[in-house]
Amino acid sequence: MSVRKLKPITPGQRFRVVNGFDAITTDKPEKSLLAPIKKSGGRNSQGKMTMRYKGGGHKRRYRIIDFKRDKHGVPATVASIEYDPNRTAFIALLNYQDGEKRYVVAQNGLQVDQNIVSDADAAPPEIGNAMPLSAIPLGTIISCIELRPGQGAVMARSAGAFAQLVAREGRYATIKLPSGEIRRVLVTCMATIGAISNSDHQLIVSGKAGRSRWLGRRPRTRPVAMNPVDHPMGGGEGKSSGGHPRSRKGLPAKGYKTRKRTKASNKYIIERRKK
Repeated sequence: MSVRKLKPITPGQRFRVVNGFDAITTDKPEKSLLAPIKKSGGRNSQGKMTMRYKGGGHKRRYRIIDFKRDKHGVPATVASIEYDPNRTAFIALLNYQDGEKRYVVAQNGLQVDQNIVSDADAAPPEIGNAMPLSAIPLGTIISCIELRPGQGAVMARSAGAFAQLVAREGRYATIKLPSGEIRRVLVTCMATIGAISNSDHQLIVSGKAGRSRWLGRRPRTRPVAMNPVDHPMGGGEGKSSGGHPRSRKGLPAKGYKTRKRTKASNKYIIERRKK
Protein backbone atom coordinates (compact mmCIF):
# COMPACT_ATOMS: atom_id res chain seq x y z
CA MET A 1 0.00 0.00 0.00
CA SER A 2 1.18 3.50 -0.74
CA VAL A 3 0.04 7.07 -1.19
CA ARG A 4 0.61 9.41 -4.14
CA LYS A 5 1.32 13.13 -4.10
CA LEU A 6 -0.20 14.73 -7.17
CA LYS A 7 1.52 17.13 -9.53
CA PRO A 8 -0.24 20.44 -8.75
CA ILE A 9 -1.81 21.43 -12.06
CA THR A 10 -4.74 22.98 -10.13
CA PRO A 11 -4.82 24.79 -6.76
CA GLY A 12 -6.85 21.96 -5.21
CA GLN A 13 -4.14 19.44 -6.09
CA ARG A 14 -1.26 21.40 -4.59
CA PHE A 15 -1.37 19.72 -1.18
CA ARG A 16 -3.53 16.72 -2.06
CA VAL A 17 -2.31 13.24 -1.13
CA VAL A 18 -4.33 10.35 -2.55
CA ASN A 19 -4.38 6.62 -1.95
CA GLY A 20 -2.29 4.57 -4.38
CA PHE A 21 -4.91 1.77 -4.39
CA ASP A 22 -2.14 -0.79 -4.98
CA ALA A 23 -4.09 -3.51 -3.15
CA ILE A 24 -7.29 -3.02 -5.19
CA THR A 25 -7.75 -5.72 -7.83
CA THR A 26 -11.08 -4.74 -9.43
CA ASP A 27 -13.34 -1.70 -9.77
CA LYS A 28 -16.60 -3.59 -10.40
CA PRO A 29 -18.49 -4.74 -7.28
CA GLU A 30 -20.49 -7.96 -7.00
CA LYS A 31 -24.05 -6.99 -8.06
CA SER A 32 -25.78 -9.56 -5.87
CA LEU A 33 -24.23 -8.00 -2.74
CA LEU A 34 -25.27 -4.40 -3.44
CA ALA A 35 -28.12 -2.54 -1.74
CA PRO A 36 -29.45 1.01 -2.24
CA ILE A 37 -28.70 3.83 0.20
CA LYS A 38 -31.34 6.49 0.73
CA LYS A 39 -30.04 9.88 1.86
CA SER A 40 -31.91 12.10 4.30
CA GLY A 41 -29.78 15.23 4.03
CA GLY A 42 -30.12 15.60 7.79
CA ARG A 43 -33.92 16.07 7.52
CA ASN A 44 -36.62 14.19 9.42
CA SER A 45 -40.00 12.94 8.13
CA GLN A 46 -41.39 16.48 8.26
CA GLY A 47 -38.56 17.83 6.12
CA LYS A 48 -37.05 19.80 8.99
CA MET A 49 -33.29 19.86 9.50
CA THR A 50 -32.53 17.88 12.67
CA MET A 51 -28.85 17.16 11.95
CA ARG A 52 -26.61 20.00 10.85
CA TYR A 53 -23.78 19.90 8.31
CA LYS A 54 -25.11 16.93 6.32
CA GLY A 55 -26.24 16.82 2.71
CA GLY A 56 -25.17 16.29 -0.88
CA GLY A 57 -22.39 13.84 -1.59
CA HIS A 58 -21.83 11.33 -4.34
CA LYS A 59 -24.44 8.63 -4.88
CA ARG A 60 -23.42 5.33 -3.27
CA ARG A 61 -24.56 1.74 -3.09
CA TYR A 62 -24.11 -0.25 0.09
CA ARG A 63 -21.94 -3.37 0.02
CA ILE A 64 -23.51 -6.06 2.23
CA ILE A 65 -20.68 -7.08 4.59
CA ASP A 66 -20.56 -10.34 6.52
CA PHE A 67 -19.56 -9.16 10.01
CA LYS A 68 -20.74 -12.33 11.75
CA ARG A 69 -18.51 -14.79 9.84
CA ASP A 70 -20.99 -17.52 10.80
CA LYS A 71 -20.34 -19.84 7.84
CA HIS A 72 -18.28 -22.25 9.92
CA GLY A 73 -16.05 -24.94 8.44
CA VAL A 74 -16.61 -23.97 4.78
CA PRO A 75 -13.35 -22.82 3.10
CA ALA A 76 -13.49 -19.71 0.94
CA THR A 77 -11.19 -18.24 -1.72
CA VAL A 78 -10.47 -14.51 -1.93
CA ALA A 79 -11.76 -13.50 -5.38
CA SER A 80 -10.88 -9.79 -5.21
CA ILE A 81 -9.89 -6.88 -2.97
CA GLU A 82 -12.21 -3.93 -3.56
CA TYR A 83 -12.77 -0.30 -2.59
CA ASP A 84 -15.82 0.41 -0.45
CA PRO A 85 -17.13 4.01 -0.46
CA ASN A 86 -18.98 3.41 2.83
CA ARG A 87 -15.89 2.68 5.00
CA THR A 88 -12.21 3.53 5.25
CA ALA A 89 -11.04 -0.10 4.99
CA PHE A 90 -10.92 -2.20 1.83
CA ILE A 91 -13.22 -5.20 1.46
CA ALA A 92 -12.63 -8.70 0.11
CA LEU A 93 -15.02 -10.79 -1.98
CA LEU A 94 -15.08 -14.43 -0.84
CA ASN A 95 -16.13 -17.36 -3.01
CA TYR A 96 -17.17 -20.24 -0.75
CA GLN A 97 -16.84 -23.85 -1.89
CA ASP A 98 -20.62 -24.29 -1.82
CA GLY A 99 -21.02 -21.44 -4.34
CA GLU A 100 -22.07 -18.61 -2.01
CA LYS A 101 -20.40 -15.21 -2.25
CA ARG A 102 -19.87 -12.81 0.64
CA TYR A 103 -18.02 -9.58 1.34
CA VAL A 104 -15.80 -9.27 4.43
CA VAL A 105 -13.59 -6.46 5.70
CA ALA A 106 -10.12 -7.15 4.28
CA GLN A 107 -7.14 -7.63 6.57
CA ASN A 108 -3.70 -6.21 5.81
CA GLY A 109 -1.77 -8.68 3.67
CA LEU A 110 -4.81 -10.57 2.37
CA GLN A 111 -4.12 -11.75 -1.19
CA VAL A 112 -6.30 -12.85 -4.13
CA ASP A 113 -6.65 -16.66 -4.40
CA GLN A 114 -5.79 -17.03 -0.71
CA ASN A 115 -7.88 -19.58 1.18
CA ILE A 116 -9.48 -18.47 4.45
CA VAL A 117 -11.97 -20.10 6.77
CA SER A 118 -14.18 -19.31 9.74
CA ASP A 119 -14.21 -22.09 12.30
CA ALA A 120 -14.96 -22.64 15.96
CA ASP A 121 -11.69 -24.43 16.80
CA ALA A 122 -9.93 -26.09 13.82
CA ALA A 123 -8.84 -22.99 11.87
CA PRO A 124 -5.11 -22.11 11.88
CA PRO A 125 -4.29 -18.60 13.22
CA GLU A 126 -3.56 -17.12 9.78
CA ILE A 127 -4.50 -13.71 8.34
CA GLY A 128 -8.18 -13.50 7.42
CA ASN A 129 -9.30 -16.56 9.40
CA ALA A 130 -12.09 -15.98 11.95
CA MET A 131 -12.45 -17.94 15.18
CA PRO A 132 -13.58 -17.48 18.78
CA LEU A 133 -11.20 -15.80 21.22
CA SER A 134 -10.86 -19.11 23.06
CA ALA A 135 -9.00 -20.62 20.07
CA ILE A 136 -6.67 -17.67 19.28
CA PRO A 137 -3.08 -17.79 20.66
CA LEU A 138 -2.23 -15.13 23.26
CA GLY A 139 -0.44 -12.05 21.91
CA THR A 140 -2.06 -12.34 18.46
CA ILE A 141 -3.02 -9.19 16.53
CA ILE A 142 -6.76 -9.34 15.87
CA SER A 143 -9.54 -7.19 14.39
CA CYS A 144 -13.31 -7.26 13.65
CA ILE A 145 -14.11 -8.32 17.23
CA GLU A 146 -17.55 -9.10 18.60
CA LEU A 147 -18.69 -7.57 21.88
CA ARG A 148 -21.43 -10.15 22.41
CA PRO A 149 -21.52 -13.69 20.93
CA GLY A 150 -23.39 -13.76 17.62
CA GLN A 151 -23.70 -9.98 17.45
CA GLY A 152 -21.20 -9.52 14.62
CA ALA A 153 -17.98 -7.51 14.58
CA VAL A 154 -18.24 -4.07 16.18
CA MET A 155 -14.69 -3.27 17.37
CA ALA A 156 -11.46 -2.60 15.40
CA ARG A 157 -13.12 -2.33 11.96
CA SER A 158 -11.69 0.88 10.45
CA ALA A 159 -8.60 1.26 8.26
CA GLY A 160 -5.36 0.20 9.96
CA ALA A 161 -7.09 -0.68 13.25
CA PHE A 162 -6.10 -3.71 15.31
CA ALA A 163 -6.36 -5.03 18.85
CA GLN A 164 -4.25 -7.51 20.78
CA LEU A 165 -5.34 -10.56 22.73
CA VAL A 166 -3.52 -10.11 26.04
CA ALA A 167 -4.84 -12.82 28.38
CA ARG A 168 -7.54 -15.40 29.04
CA GLU A 169 -9.08 -16.34 32.36
CA GLY A 170 -12.19 -18.48 32.73
CA ARG A 171 -15.06 -17.21 30.59
CA TYR A 172 -13.33 -13.96 29.63
CA ALA A 173 -10.48 -12.86 27.39
CA THR A 174 -8.60 -9.62 27.98
CA ILE A 175 -8.13 -7.43 24.90
CA LYS A 176 -6.16 -4.24 24.37
CA LEU A 177 -8.24 -2.10 21.98
CA PRO A 178 -7.01 0.51 19.44
CA SER A 179 -7.97 3.35 21.81
CA GLY A 180 -5.65 1.95 24.50
CA GLU A 181 -8.56 0.65 26.56
CA ILE A 182 -8.08 -2.79 28.09
CA ARG A 183 -11.31 -4.70 28.59
CA ARG A 184 -12.71 -8.19 29.08
CA VAL A 185 -14.79 -9.93 26.41
CA LEU A 186 -16.41 -13.38 26.49
CA VAL A 187 -14.14 -16.05 24.94
CA THR A 188 -17.06 -17.24 22.78
CA CYS A 189 -16.95 -13.97 20.78
CA MET A 190 -15.50 -14.18 17.26
CA ALA A 191 -12.50 -12.23 16.02
CA THR A 192 -10.42 -12.20 12.83
CA ILE A 193 -6.64 -12.66 12.66
CA GLY A 194 -4.64 -9.65 11.41
CA ALA A 195 -4.87 -5.87 11.27
CA ILE A 196 -7.36 -4.06 9.01
CA SER A 197 -6.22 -3.07 5.51
CA ASN A 198 -5.59 0.44 4.10
CA SER A 199 -3.41 1.61 6.98
CA ASP A 200 -2.25 4.54 4.77
CA HIS A 201 -5.70 6.11 5.08
CA GLN A 202 -4.40 8.38 7.87
CA LEU A 203 -1.88 9.94 5.43
CA ILE A 204 -4.51 11.11 2.93
CA VAL A 205 -4.94 14.89 2.51
CA SER A 206 -8.14 16.04 0.79
CA GLY A 207 -6.56 19.18 -0.71
CA LYS A 208 -9.76 21.20 -1.09
CA ALA A 209 -13.12 21.88 0.54
CA GLY A 210 -14.99 20.32 -2.38
CA ARG A 211 -13.81 16.84 -1.46
CA SER A 212 -15.72 17.12 1.85
CA ARG A 213 -18.82 18.01 -0.17
CA TRP A 214 -18.34 14.84 -2.26
CA LEU A 215 -18.41 12.88 1.00
CA GLY A 216 -21.71 14.49 2.03
CA ARG A 217 -20.30 16.99 4.57
CA ARG A 218 -21.54 20.56 4.42
CA PRO A 219 -19.54 23.51 5.81
CA ARG A 220 -19.40 23.65 9.59
CA THR A 221 -19.87 26.96 11.40
CA ARG A 222 -17.42 27.65 14.23
CA PRO A 223 -19.22 28.24 17.56
CA VAL A 224 -17.21 31.45 18.27
CA ALA A 225 -18.53 32.88 14.98
CA MET A 226 -22.17 32.42 16.10
CA ASN A 227 -24.45 34.77 18.03
CA PRO A 228 -25.19 34.19 21.74
CA VAL A 229 -28.68 32.93 20.84
CA ASP A 230 -27.17 30.10 18.77
CA HIS A 231 -24.33 28.87 20.99
CA PRO A 232 -22.90 29.42 24.50
CA MET A 233 -19.54 30.34 22.92
CA GLY A 234 -21.05 32.90 20.52
CA GLY A 235 -21.19 36.68 20.73
CA GLY A 236 -18.71 39.22 22.02
CA GLU A 237 -17.13 42.32 20.53
CA GLY A 238 -14.74 41.66 17.66
CA LYS A 239 -12.85 38.36 17.58
CA SER A 240 -13.63 37.14 21.08
CA SER A 241 -12.23 33.78 22.15
CA GLY A 242 -15.62 32.39 23.13
CA GLY A 243 -15.21 31.53 26.81
CA HIS A 244 -15.12 28.02 28.22
CA PRO A 245 -15.31 25.30 25.54
CA ARG A 246 -18.72 23.65 25.66
CA SER A 247 -21.33 22.11 23.40
CA ARG A 248 -24.39 23.81 21.96
CA LYS A 249 -26.43 22.40 24.85
CA GLY A 250 -24.01 23.87 27.39
CA LEU A 251 -22.14 20.67 28.36
CA PRO A 252 -18.41 21.28 28.97
CA ALA A 253 -16.07 19.89 26.33
CA LYS A 254 -12.38 18.92 26.31
CA GLY A 255 -11.91 16.68 29.33
CA TYR A 256 -15.38 16.61 30.86
CA LYS A 257 -16.39 12.97 31.42
CA THR A 258 -19.85 12.08 30.14
CA ARG A 259 -19.78 8.30 30.73
CA LYS A 260 -22.26 7.15 33.39
CA ARG A 261 -20.67 5.82 36.58
CA THR A 262 -23.41 3.20 36.86
CA LYS A 263 -23.08 1.87 33.30
CA ALA A 264 -23.38 -1.93 33.27
CA SER A 265 -20.31 -2.51 31.10
CA ASN A 266 -17.98 -0.63 33.47
CA LYS A 267 -17.14 -3.87 35.26
CA TYR A 268 -15.60 -5.29 32.07
CA ILE A 269 -13.19 -2.36 31.58
CA ILE A 270 -9.85 -3.00 33.27
CA GLU A 271 -8.11 0.18 32.12
CA ARG A 272 -9.68 3.22 30.48
CA ARG A 273 -8.47 4.59 27.17
CA LYS A 274 -5.53 7.00 27.02
CA LYS A 275 -6.44 10.70 27.06
